[in-house]
Amino acid sequence: MLNVMVEVFKTNIKYKGQTKPVIKKLEENFPGSNVNFDLEDCDNILRVEGDGICPFKIADLVMADGYECEILL
Repeated sequence: MLNVMVEVFKTNIKYKGQTKPVIKKLEENFPGSNVNFDLEDCDNILRVEGDGICPFKIADLVMADGYECEILL
């Protein structure tokens, strides 16, 4: 059985157009994962669900594109 994890992050990404390259990068680094944003939420939530995902690597990848990304506990 797979160990499906869900990680949630607060970001400063505000527009749908900004999400597309971030989603693509995360899906390339975590194949088979489900990546989505909730830009209606005041924290501009990034949610990543998948097997064997690493929250620190996710945050680093998003920050490498110049955005803020904080793991929510």
